[in-house]
Amino acid sequence: MKRRDFITGVAGGATLSACTPPPQTGAPTGAAGERFAWRMVTAWPPNFPGLGTGATNLARYLEELSGGRLAVEVYSAGELVPALEVFDAVSAGTAELGHGGAYYWRGKAEATQFFTTIPFGMNALETNAWLYYGGGLELWEEVYAPFGLKPFPAGSSGVQMGGWFNRPIDSLEDLRGLRMRIPGIGGEVLQRAGGTPVTLPGADLFTALQTGSIDATEWVGPYNDVASGLHRAARYYYYPGWHEPGSIMECMVNQAAYDSLPGDLQAIIRVACQAANMDMLAEYNARNASALAQIAAEDSIELRRFPDEVLARLKELTHEVMADLAARDPLSARIWDSYRSFMNQSREWQRIGEQAFLATTDL
Repeated sequence: MKRRDFITGVAGGATLSACTPPPQTGAPTGAAGERFAWRMVTAWPPNFPGLGTGATNLARYLEELSGGRLAVEVYSAGELVPALEVFDAVSAGTAELGHGGAYYWRGKAEATQFFTTIPFGMNALETNAWLYYGGGLELWEEVYAPFGLKPFPAGSSGVQMGGWFNRPIDSLEDLRGLRMRIPGIGGEVLQRAGGTPVTLPGADLFTALQTGSIDATEWVGPYNDVASGLHRAARYYYYPGWHEPGSIMECMVNQAAYDSLPGDLQAIIRVACQAANMDMLAEYNARNASALAQIAAEDSIELRRFPDEVLARLKELTHEVMADLAARDPLSARIWDSYRSFMNQSREWQRIGEQAFLATTDL
C-alpha cells in the first residue's frame, strides 16, 4: 500500500511540552538507535479533517521527533481493518497503533466510554485536567490493560453539536421512534427517551441520512459536518451537544510493542500524543467558527436550540443510565466516582472563571 502523504508543518516546542509526562514503570527492551516500522489503523475516513488528519499529524510527530527511528504508516478506516475493528486489531498486534474514540469499544468493556465523553459531563478542558492531573489516565490504563493496550489522549473535538435532523424536535414526543446515529452512553439515553440509536461509521452518515435510513445523526461539529456534506442531507441543525460536551480522541498502543521500545522512544510517544491532543482542540476551535458561519448563511438550514424540557429530560435519563452502569460494573463505579468528584470540584471554578467571563459578552 502506498505510504500516506503527511501533512506539512511542524508543531512548535511549546505544543510539545503541553504537559509533563507521567512517570513510567518497566524496563524497555529496545536498543538505542534501533529502527521500528509501525502501522496505525484509524476509525476515520481517508484524510478526514481534524480526526483523520490529526492521526496523520501524530504519525508525523513520531517520525520527526525520533529522527526517523519510529516510522508510522497510517491506514484510514477500511484500508487495513474496518473502523469499528481498530481496538481488536491493535490488541491482536495486527497494528501497533490505533486512533479512534474509546466509546466505540463499549462492547469490550463498558468503562471505555468514560474516556471519550459523558453526556452532560465535563468539557474538553476539564476532561484533560482529569486525565492528566486527576487520576483519569491511570484508570484508563487499568481498563485497557487486560486487552494488552496502553492508551493516550491524542486529540479532542471540544464540545460537539446536537446533530442534524430531518424533522424538528419541539417536544419529548418528537424523540419517540427517532432513528438516530449516536454512539456510547448518549445512544442509551436516547433509547430510554423512546428513540432508536444506530451505530454507523462516519463514511456512511451522508447516505443514510439522505436516503432516510436514519432520521438524524450527530457527528462532530460544523467543521466535520460540512466536510461530510451533512448540511446537504438535513434541514435542522441542533445545539447544544448534550451527549458529547468534550470528546477526547485516543491513541492506543499495543503494550508488547510499546515495551519493546527504548525509553527515549516511549517518551516520544507520550509527548507526541500530548502535542496531538492540544493541537486538535485548537484546530477545532478555529475551524468550527468559520464553518458555522457558512452553515448559518444557508437559507435552507435552520439552526435551532433543543427545547429546555427536552434537555432536562435527557439529563435525568443520563443520571439513570450512569447509576445503572455503576451498579452493574464495579470498575465503572470507581471511574464514575472519580469522574463525578473531579467534575463537581471543577464546575465551581468553571462557573466563576470561563463561564462568568464568557457571560460578559452579553453586557
